[in-house]
Amino acid sequence: MLKLNIKNETSRLRAVVLGTAHSNGPTPKVSECYDPKSIEHVLAGTYPKESDMILEMEEVYNVFQKYGVKVFTPDIIENCNQIFSRDIAFVIENKIIKANILPDREKEFEAIAKVWNQVEEENRIILPPECHVEGGDVMPWNDYIFVGTYSGEDYPELITARTNLDAVIALQELFPNKIVKSFELRKSNTNAKENALHLDCCFQPIGTNKAILHKNGFLIEREYDWLVNFFGKENIFEITKDEMYNMYSNVFSISEDVIISEKGFTRLNKWLVEQGFTVEEVSYSEISKQEGLLRCSTMPLIRD
Repeated sequence: MLKLNIKNETSRLRAVVLGTAHSNGPTPKVSECYDPKSIEHVLAGTYPKESDMILEMEEVYNVFQKYGVKVFTPDIIENCNQIFSRDIAFVIENKIIKANILPDREKEFEAIAKVWNQVEEENRIILPPECHVEGGDVMPWNDYIFVGTYSGEDYPELITARTNLDAVIALQELFPNKIVKSFELRKSNTNAKENALHLDCCFQPIGTNKAILHKNGFLIEREYDWLVNFFGKENIFEITKDEMYNMYSNVFSISEDVIISEKGFTRLNKWLVEQGFTVEEVSYSEISKQEGLLRCSTMPLIRD
């Protein structure tokens, strides 16, 4: 059995699910895309090739090997995009919670049955159908669970609106000892630079008390201000609109002092090194064309 343990985003990682780019399928039609950035690359003829994405994910796998992390990968489904394992389930404390994702992604969840079935039954959580939630919107941070959400009336029309308030309430009921703090995100089906697909597209805690943040990703300024006050202005790396578009906040922590980051994030990586972090640089720019990066393609199972 797997003894799950996730209390925050940065404690020493011991086991993780890493998505796979194998048998990723042909370039999707615009109508099949889940986000505006993928649409942009489909129309431009620059949608990433499977062979390039396989190489990028191997780089991350090798970093995990270097640090002795146990890596689970999904069973391969023919012609199916299975890169973003964070979307399909997530772990908080000793519970694994199945995300109620877009219906046509249900088979991606079935491909991690070998992980799900290793968890004690009472710790496998399936939320009620009205609760929409994806792992990119959910961040355990010690006494808190930060959740990105969207409550506008146009929720049903927005393919980019992934987590609703029903899910926020359900998480509070599941974890009564935690403070569940939700943040309204800015959404756009058409403009990737105005779209925070998930909370981890505009915010991520790192180390013990620092964070990467993008102000325009938040719909309500006082919610952004709350995070600035919580971490302290001097501990925040504020990213620009272009940097958010390039997924600067979507790095991944192996521990409180080791971070995997895209090698092209020169401004961020320089700052991280100045702050005393070890930065493991990888190529991930092809994967980022689908509006997801390192955090999106990993689902931590056990941290110390």
